Amino acid sequence: MSIIDKILGKDDQPRTSPAKPDMPMQNVLDHLAKLGGKPIETLSPQEARLQPTPTDAVKAILRETVKDEDPTLGIQTRDITIDGAAGPLQARVYSPNLDSTDLKPLVVYFHGGGFVIADLDVYDGGPRGISRFADVVVLSVHYRQAPENKFPAAHDDAVAAYKWALANAQSIGGDPRKVAVMGESAGGNLAINVSIAARDQSLQAPAHQVLVYPLVGNDLNNESYVENATAKPLNKPMIEWFVKHTFADQSETADPRVNVVGAANLSGLPSSTVITAEIDPLRTEGQVLAEKLEAAGVETRAKT
Repeated sequence: MSIIDKILGKDDQPRTSPAKPDMPMQNVLDHLAKLGGKPIETLSPQEARLQPTPTDAVKAILRETVKDEDPTLGIQTRDITIDGAAGPLQARVYSPNLDSTDLKPLVVYFHGGGFVIADLDVYDGGPRGISRFADVVVLSVHYRQAPENKFPAAHDDAVAAYKWALANAQSIGGDPRKVAVMGESAGGNLAINVSIAARDQSLQAPAHQVLVYPLVGNDLNNESYVENATAKPLNKPMIEWFVKHTFADQSETADPRVNVVGAANLSGLPSSTVITAEIDPLRTEGQVLAEKLEAAGVETRAKT
């Protein structure tokens, strides 16, 4: 079974009742509530970046169950600096064996956080898991964030990071012929925009793109936004807060780099995996993206 098969799973049964968190996720949410975080939308960006995250909740659960906080033992990491669009960027390399001379496929990974919050540490678990279970090298990129660096700073950095990866893959154990992109939430937006930029700038195309609950639309009143307006850990007021801090003007959300499902040309993109979450305001736009990728002739696998 491939890593994509493992991610997608086998359960394709239709939903017959309103979605509720499964027991492990509810446990995470309960522990997150115990950590006493404040609603992000009531804080400044600087305060929001200091709030407890689901990652902190997972670590608390692991401590309670006397389990090692790193479930991906054997993965080696190294923090490096790479070239961004306007200066150096922090990045982290994950590898099953940093000392190996055998080149492995490389995944350029962009974390989430609404373009405003989170960092390499908050989104450490995903790259570790991908590196271990897919047996690949992962380059996790910390792009510039708003409001200090408003749109399109993060997008410019994402493209610059991909170019760096193509030119320097071997230096971190990656095969330059096999470079994929992956991102979660806002990072999913960056990943697909890297693929679009690669096509438009005649760069080497990503071998594949994995888009996990991607932020790819600007309609904050669609079906999943209505269903999950007060969901945890992501809800409509939080996304409105992200938008307020990321863009100089609301009209910028119509840009094809933001409203990917409504304005972007999706033809000629690499094969794609789109993963959405049931209890998530971003679900509808992610599902629409998968449909539009298929309509554009892109080989696409989708899972909610």
